[in-house]
Amino acid sequence: MCYNKFKNTKLPDWLSFFSGKRCVAIIAGVVSILVSAVLLFVWPLLFGGLVALGEAIVGMDVVGAGIYAFLNRLLIPTGLHHALNNVFWFDTIGLGDLQHFWAGETSADVSWSLGMYMSGFFPCMMFGIPGAALAMVRCAKTTKKKAAIGLVASAALCAFICGVTEPFEFGFMFLAPGLYVIYALLYGIFTMITVALGFRAGFSFSAGAMDLLFSSSLPAAQRTWLIIPLGIAAFAVFYFVFYFAIKKWDLKTPGREDDDDLEKEKSIELASDDYTAIAKAILEGCGGKDNITSIDNCVTRLRLEVKDITAVNDKKIKAAGVAGVIKPGKTSVQVVVGTKVQFVADAFSKLCE
Repeated sequence: MCYNKFKNTKLPDWLSFFSGKRCVAIIAGVVSILVSAVLLFVWPLLFGGLVALGEAIVGMDVVGAGIYAFLNRLLIPTGLHHALNNVFWFDTIGLGDLQHFWAGETSADVSWSLGMYMSGFFPCMMFGIPGAALAMVRCAKTTKKKAAIGLVASAALCAFICGVTEPFEFGFMFLAPGLYVIYALLYGIFTMITVALGFRAGFSFSAGAMDLLFSSSLPAAQRTWLIIPLGIAAFAVFYFVFYFAIKKWDLKTPGREDDDDLEKEKSIELASDDYTAIAKAILEGCGGKDNITSIDNCVTRLRLEVKDITAVNDKKIKAAGVAGVIKPGKTSVQVVVGTKVQFVADAFSKLCE
């Protein structure tokens, strides 16, 4: 915000050295001090509320684990799920489910059933998401089915293997927010069932097949064979719930978007490794290189700063086959690409040179 507001600031001649972008660092320092002063009083209240929520959920045992999983998914769009995760996975309230699990301890060493705040994610991420993805493909328009397969199949595979769910979730959460709430609710329900049946597994990254494989040999792991019946159930339930909801309410999930009038706005077919073509499509949707002021990326998203947000065309960007487009600020654009985002970002940067 400081950069966008003050990057073109012109100071008097005797202070001209600090004009423009150099001014941003000074302003940011002052703003940080002011914000810190406010947070000095606000954060203890927020932290206290977070601790109280965590302690209340812990006291609910199996039901609490389900509530946690529901809230975890519900907060994904805002990124605040990380704050909630700290309460249960680490030492915010003295719990530390994740670290105790990987330290080789068992439930006899702690005051709760070790792994109960991680186990419920496995059937949902490994099997539930593929089931939901299949429902989306089945519901897609015939002319867009191939594009839908290309989008959700890779996202489902990513969720199954390593537990990265963003490419799938951001593909529909803003198109069908009601369906996303149902999706989060399914996580809560399956977590309660999983914990109640005694399945215990942990993860160091996320609830994918790789972490399940490595954690199954740890002392706290219990009844990991249950992932098969639980997975089959999750696949079936997610599939039928998504299929019914999409058909019943005519939700615009991937492959069901309204046909566009312009040829350029139609779904385009790109080779999975044609990163330059993908980058070109995204750049065109962002208004061209003259509209780009900053390029960055995280694990799954291409993060851009633009001069004019009104020049950004979401439909053109999605035509590149990406999972979604997010506009968290007045000049910020985030394109959910997936785990290949680094290659797209590199190609995008070259196009903007």
